[in-house]
Amino acid sequence: MSPKATPVLVPLPLEGPFDYLLPEGEAPPRPGSYVRVPFGKREVVGVVWDEAAAAKVDARRLKPLGEVLDLPSMPAALRLAMSRLAAETVAPKGAVLRLALSVPQAFDPAPARRVYGLPEGPKGEVAPLDARRQGVLKLLAGTGPLPPAELARAAGVSTAILKGMAEKGQIKVVEVDEAEEAACRPGRVAPLDLTAEQAGAARYLAGEAEKGGDSLLLLEGLPGAGKTEVYLEAVDAALAAGRNVLVLLPEIALSAQWLERFERRFGTPPALWHSGLTSVQRRRTWKAVATGKARVVVGARSALFLPMPDLGLIVIDEEHDPSFKQEDGVIYDARIAARLRAEAEGVPLLLVSATPSLETLALLDGTAAEGRRTVAHLRLKGRFGTAPLPRIELVDLKRERPPGASFLSPTLRDALRATLDAGEQSMLFLNRRGYAPLTLCRACGFRFRCPNCSAWLVSHRFGQKLQCHHCGYVRPAPPHCPQCGTVDSLVASGPGVERVAEEIASLLPGARTAVMTSDTVGTATQANRLVHAVLEGRVDVLIGTQLMAKGHHFPKLTLVGVVDGDLGLAGGDPRAAERTFQLLYQLAGRAGREAVTGRVLLQTHLPDHPVMQALARGDRERFLAAERAEREDGGMPPFGRLAALILQGADAPLVRRMGRELARAAPRDDDALVLGPAPAPLSLLRGRYRERLLVKATLDLDLPGYLRRWLAAVRLPGSVHLAVDVDPQSFL
Repeated sequence: MSPKATPVLVPLPLEGPFDYLLPEGEAPPRPGSYVRVPFGKREVVGVVWDEAAAAKVDARRLKPLGEVLDLPSMPAALRLAMSRLAAETVAPKGAVLRLALSVPQAFDPAPARRVYGLPEGPKGEVAPLDARRQGVLKLLAGTGPLPPAELARAAGVSTAILKGMAEKGQIKVVEVDEAEEAACRPGRVAPLDLTAEQAGAARYLAGEAEKGGDSLLLLEGLPGAGKTEVYLEAVDAALAAGRNVLVLLPEIALSAQWLERFERRFGTPPALWHSGLTSVQRRRTWKAVATGKARVVVGARSALFLPMPDLGLIVIDEEHDPSFKQEDGVIYDARIAARLRAEAEGVPLLLVSATPSLETLALLDGTAAEGRRTVAHLRLKGRFGTAPLPRIELVDLKRERPPGASFLSPTLRDALRATLDAGEQSMLFLNRRGYAPLTLCRACGFRFRCPNCSAWLVSHRFGQKLQCHHCGYVRPAPPHCPQCGTVDSLVASGPGVERVAEEIASLLPGARTAVMTSDTVGTATQANRLVHAVLEGRVDVLIGTQLMAKGHHFPKLTLVGVVDGDLGLAGGDPRAAERTFQLLYQLAGRAGREAVTGRVLLQTHLPDHPVMQALARGDRERFLAAERAEREDGGMPPFGRLAALILQGADAPLVRRMGRELARAAPRDDDALVLGPAPAPLSLLRGRYRERLLVKATLDLDLPGYLRRWLAAVRLPGSVHLAVDVDPQSFL
């Protein structure tokens, strides 16, 4: 009998699985099993794959299969979705698998976790307990088992007292299953009272979630229209049908209010998945997901690769948000990855936004025309409750110049004073972190540039530093010019949010301000603290970047001021106008979400720009029609496809030469136009020089297939790295 082998895919940038020799007489493990295998000089965890290894190797040369781990198998639908994503992104399957095996601790034996709980039956010693020990029992009765340190801290006793109580049988030691500890089992709590419009949308979505099937759904509604409350009914329906739910949010660490809404609706928080979790939290949550004990997972884009069994619904909230695109490693769009997984699972995909992207609208139109699946576009046209729409006014900075070194126009300054006097709250938006985007010397003109990137260093007054926002390089702010040595000659040029905060402190000396950027709010705890400070009226003026636009509901906030509405319109991004409209529209929706009508003052040097006119007139449909026509005329997405090929290396001449060779190797095709090579807009990034080629293709072309044919004929030196970005969202 010839030896048997089984194919195993390993989480390395390799195209397919490798055969491993099975022990004699053993049946092959089922596809999806997690296994330890030798690879080179190390041991890695891989997954038994569905397809055979491409290269057939003599059985005598095969390495033996290692341990089959005692874990539920990776779902077949997830394996299929990852294979399809690898094809779509022109990435090796092993590199995509690495996204799903990002928690190496999950595959090691878990350390025993001991907690204290209440004993069953008689409570040990009959002698009466003192107040401290009674407090321990009362606390455990309310909370359930707790770790020793946490219990001691909460009850105000020493761990020695707890140990003594355990020895006497007054409390007991409990061994905790990690997956059980991170379990999420939502209950059914009465939903909010919905309007007739909301209730109709909720019933439709709940019906789709209950029956299952490969449907594509879009829920669109104004900011404040109650979209979250509506789609939570679909979540409830999927859970009631015995299936699990995955919800993707942008900036999950900053979604404190969303999490509170979920807990009010279901009586328990969801399982969380994002980069801010500790390694222990990630291991526990991964195991709870894999074993089906986490019924609802809310996470960032990486949550798509969790091995969730019995999936019944995928939701992408704020689907238009560009942060759903992964820009390094395997470059993928979470919206496309979610669609592939929903199709593989045969479950509904629900997209939610106040400003759906043109790509999503075109996808729904195209899918409906093909008639392949259930497609629905649901619209909520009113705001929740009695909240009226805010008034949006343009402030022409060419006519109404801010005074002196200020960046706030007289109209905006007056509105801020009036809002403060009325006891209401204001929000000031500028999508630029730090104090100023540029620091220069008045004596010689020297400008501070990042040594690793073709970018200026941003001045930060918080911390007195100059920082690159691309690579993270930091240097202290010097007392004199490093080029000419002149003291007190350095000047900050242009505004950042810290500079706006400084101006508010001068303009409204009694106002309580807070700054909301990724520099000041980076975790769920920090976000929760700041959100509640605003809700409790401890902040008069909130100043920040686009983080403020992401779903926050502040009832007392009546004024939104946009310091520089034109900032996102610069550059060569074909989606610049659409993204600027989306961001400013979302920001405007933060104003006046209760009974008082909100006011939005949008400062601009381009008041006649279509984006500004659409915002001022509230005419989104007209703007989208014009944007759609312009893209269609130019063959740009969603009416054509793009792909970026970026070469990077430390040797600039070599990178340029490889760019030219890569361009010469491009297959000729009437449906593809290759542009470049040319230096990327950020031609130096993290110490590596960058050349870019851009492929513009028709929808008739299989773009990933074209790229694979092209790259198969190219051999690059090891010192030059090639990144392939299919359907790029960033053009830096």
